[in-house]
Amino acid sequence: MKNNKSIFKSLITFAVIVAVYLVLSTLINGKVINSYYSGILVLAFINIILAVSLNLVVGFTGQLALGHAGFMAIGAYLSAYLSKTYHLPFILVLVLGGLLASALALIVGVPTLKLKGDYFAITTLAFGEIIKGIITNTDLIGGARGLSGIPRNTNFTWAFIIMVLSVVVIYNIIHSSPGRAMISVRENEIAAEAMGINTFKYKLLAFIIAAFIAGVAGGLYAHYYTFIQPQSFTFMKSIEILTFVVFGGMGSLSGSVIATFILTALPEALRSLQDFKNIIYPVALIALMIFRPEGLLGTKEISFNIFKKLSPQKGKEE
Repeated sequence: MKNNKSIFKSLITFAVIVAVYLVLSTLINGKVINSYYSGILVLAFINIILAVSLNLVVGFTGQLALGHAGFMAIGAYLSAYLSKTYHLPFILVLVLGGLLASALALIVGVPTLKLKGDYFAITTLAFGEIIKGIITNTDLIGGARGLSGIPRNTNFTWAFIIMVLSVVVIYNIIHSSPGRAMISVRENEIAAEAMGINTFKYKLLAFIIAAFIAGVAGGLYAHYYTFIQPQSFTFMKSIEILTFVVFGGMGSLSGSVIATFILTALPEALRSLQDFKNIIYPVALIALMIFRPEGLLGTKEISFNIFKKLSPQKGKEE
């Protein structure tokens, strides 16, 4: 019975995803949604990929990471360089960008994730700045001038598919045995160790997976805008991604998706207030911390149960 219910929910979810894609792509192809707004959608999808990947580390494993833009930059520059110079297939360069990002996550994570406290946060912050510095001083990939002439391989369909795959992959991870181990690390690392869980292993696993996905997101970004520069991957970009996670709720994939859409669209909706654009995120965060410190959804997810709560409960009040 449980399996049938699970299959039914999966089919409904799949049908909803397909319906959303078909509606949006029809509106884009019919020019109802113009290129400007379709660009905002693509950026929102890329930001969602970044947010849900960071949520795996920060929200579900409880490790504060401040250098996610560094992994995005690695994926962006490697995939762009390979695509522009060697004309490799789009999927291949995305995967290679993700693999390099995850390899560097392994190198950074092994010495730092064994330490307690804020060392990991400080190290990831420094890592992001080091990557930016290396890119700025490497003429082969454009240096401070940036890298242009990147093929525009990313479109609405690619961004949507990879966004959905990223959410599905992370959802399945957190509902698996390793995912439950990651959550136990977040809840109480000492207790998890006492129960025989190799906390270092699962923290490192979460970090590597998140870096891979961020690298892929960077590749999508580079191949959509066709020009990238070091200033696109600063510490502020890492803070922006962290804001998406905190705003939606650390430990909620649904929250990350909703918050990212809101915070990506909001600056565009307030474009006329250009002078105040840079204070939108800080003000939004302050308001959230005051009125809802756990984020929009906290650790909850949007599910079919929400409809049960919204429906009238007969018999309970009689």
